[in-house]
Amino acid sequence: MGRKWYVARRLAWAVVATWIAVSLTFGLLYVSPNPGADAAAAQAASQGLSPEEARDRYLTQRGLDQSLAAQYADFVVDVFTFDWGHSVSQDEPVLESISEAWRYSVQYFLPATVLSVLVGYGIGLYSAMNRYSLADYLGSAVAYFGISIPNFWFAIVLILVVGVWFRSAEVLGVSLAPLSLRTFYDASLPTFTVENAKQLILPVVVLSTASIAGQMRYSRAQALEYARAPFVKTARAKGASEWRILTRHVLRVALVPLSTILIVDVLAVLFAGSFIVEVIFGIPGLGVLALEAISRHDTPLVLATTLIPVFIAVVGNLLQDLAYLVLDPRIGYGDR
Repeated sequence: MGRKWYVARRLAWAVVATWIAVSLTFGLLYVSPNPGADAAAAQAASQGLSPEEARDRYLTQRGLDQSLAAQYADFVVDVFTFDWGHSVSQDEPVLESISEAWRYSVQYFLPATVLSVLVGYGIGLYSAMNRYSLADYLGSAVAYFGISIPNFWFAIVLILVVGVWFRSAEVLGVSLAPLSLRTFYDASLPTFTVENAKQLILPVVVLSTASIAGQMRYSRAQALEYARAPFVKTARAKGASEWRILTRHVLRVALVPLSTILIVDVLAVLFAGSFIVEVIFGIPGLGVLALEAISRHDTPLVLATTLIPVFIAVVGNLLQDLAYLVLDPRIGYGDR
């Protein structure tokens, strides 16, 4: 089976997976109570009007009185044409709310992702190549620390230490006040400034800690399979440096299994932690937007903030499958 057919199959499967996710979302919304209709009925009752008429008018305006097939068709078309409705809690179209919030989330999400991959892989590979050394034990300690410590507790501790204690502490007569950082996000600061970068340090550190630990454990386990392999011994016998062996030989073959777990692990840790990070540090990103939408029963906005991670996961897995072609061309297309 050729490469083009393999890519076509993966693209088709990405479309099918997206359709399944959208269909499941529609099913959950269909069987769930409609808070908007209940609110309209309650408001009509408080004004002495007919709750049933208010509920029927609400459903008719939104096309919810149609047949199941018609509602499903409208829903799928709206999702894929990015007509995601109007946000009641934000009093604006859903896409406008998303476009305003995502730029705050991406400011710490992307650095945390890059940091977790580079540092996690770096520590894991180095620990595997120096097994049972002091560096290996320190790397394992970092991994256990990152996995065990709760993100919300770690964030609070950093706020107390870096944001409060550093402002008045001294070491050998030298004030630590210049090292203190802003602990509450200021959205008025321009994006590409030093001040904005400084206030993102703590969120990035908190969010990437657990992910670094996970990537370190996976990369160390994979590298241990190749650290004593014949091709590594051959490269070392030919005089290759440890850095070349690590980057050109071990990392190259370990990237194939590592890329398999990268998308799932990063999405699980970072997306779950983003809610906590944004609430604690006051970042008006997608996490805070989703929590506000849930608390205020804003169904269109809840739908949008739910589908975005799904779409990212589908695209990420598609890129992961296509990356196999670059990382290891020997992989057979017929079995995948």
